[in-house]
Amino acid sequence: MSPTLVLSLIAGYFTVLIIISLLTSRKATSESFFIANRNAPWYMVAFAMIGTSLSGVTFISVPGMVMGQAWSYMAVVFGYIVGYLVIGTVLMPLYYRLQLVSIYTYLEQRFGFWSYKTGAFFFLLSRAIGAAFRLFLVAGVLQFAVFDAMGVPFAVTVSVSILLIYLYTFRGGLKTILWTDAFQTFAMLLCVGVSIYLISSELNLGFKQMVQAVRDSDMSRIYFSDLKDDKYFWKQFASGAFITIVMTGLDQDLMQKNLSCRNLQEAQKNMFWFTISIVVVNVFFLSLGILLYKFAAAKGIQLPTNPATGKIIGDNVFPLLATEHFTLFAGIVFILGIIAVTYASADSALTALTTSFCVDFLDIKRFPEQQQARYRKLAHLAFSILLILIILIFKAINDQSVITAVFKAAGYTYGPLLGLYSFGLFSRRALQDKLVPYICLACPILTFIINANSKAWFGGYEFGFEILIVNGLMTFLGLLAISRPAPLPVNSAR
Repeated sequence: MSPTLVLSLIAGYFTVLIIISLLTSRKATSESFFIANRNAPWYMVAFAMIGTSLSGVTFISVPGMVMGQAWSYMAVVFGYIVGYLVIGTVLMPLYYRLQLVSIYTYLEQRFGFWSYKTGAFFFLLSRAIGAAFRLFLVAGVLQFAVFDAMGVPFAVTVSVSILLIYLYTFRGGLKTILWTDAFQTFAMLLCVGVSIYLISSELNLGFKQMVQAVRDSDMSRIYFSDLKDDKYFWKQFASGAFITIVMTGLDQDLMQKNLSCRNLQEAQKNMFWFTISIVVVNVFFLSLGILLYKFAAAKGIQLPTNPATGKIIGDNVFPLLATEHFTLFAGIVFILGIIAVTYASADSALTALTTSFCVDFLDIKRFPEQQQARYRKLAHLAFSILLILIILIFKAINDQSVITAVFKAAGYTYGPLLGLYSFGLFSRRALQDKLVPYICLACPILTFIINANSKAWFGGYEFGFEILIVNGLMTFLGLLAISRPAPLPVNSAR
């Protein structure tokens, strides 16, 4: 595939996004930026959230993992359903009743200043590292496929990409992102559908034969046999439920879209249809993975392997086949799909980081609108630069295992959010607010140590995604240790 062609595709793609931004950001205010004036149609929110909840990592890794993990990830997806049910029936009614812009202001109302700032800090830390990590991986694919041949340095690739995101989001914020993410979700789904169709055609499979081939493959197995196995169904299922509660329900990025709906009923309707959609989309991704491996086997293509282990590098399978072995049209579709899913999650993350910082740390609403706009734009630019710096640090480290460990460690920081909100919702006790940051800093570190030594300490048991539950439980118990009975209301004391 010609680098010039790919560069033209990227330029055309961002031109469309900037046009959408210009049309949607007219007369934008801070309320437009943060919550789209609470006037977004529920169906647009549901559709836009598909692209936001996925990422370039999902786009590449989920199809690639089926060789080693089969369809064990589907257990996590089934767990999502439970998590979204909790969000729609417990968390969203709370957020709408309190009329929140940043969901972390709940912690101030429930516990106090330090709990509030701790929750917001952990979101900023987790989302900044997570968004940078996802962009780093996908920027590496684009660098390998396109920009190395053109002599463009990696730093330029990353800087231009993020600054382009800044250009189409800095004015309209969420009001713009709902439209751009809806467009990008459509592009991503089109890519997956077209890829499945083209591979099936190459393998001479009609629709029924394709479904049969996926169903009969060993790579579509789900594991129920060994509790110690990190692929065990019920471990994955429980993990999926808690991951969803934390990384959607307690995450400003995705909840910001939910809070843009006109009322609670529309937000719940959005969540219902989004849940169905995300399950179907993940079935498509996993099915695509099986077809990719069948295509490689049928064509005798040597897939990339890790020299140390001899195992296939799953993350490289889709990019390799799409850019070197598919037709030109299929390769173009792949590039568009990976751009769409990457920037749909990145632009949303950038806006959520700006929102949380402005609301939770600058208390921006105390300023007049003109001053709010100035501070908001400066914060938006600062977080854009911060993401560039984190990605360049990942590049400088140049050790995939270290970078992955950093990303996973950032994932542990959602545990304190799970513990804080659980304690707030399911306990009536008050906290010694000044001690909360120490508990929330200690628990992720202890969880990391437990995870690193689990095989030696627990008879070979390996934690998977359920390490989040351990982290949240430890935080809950730590908060319980520094809690005290809440004072009775005046009327109750009489």
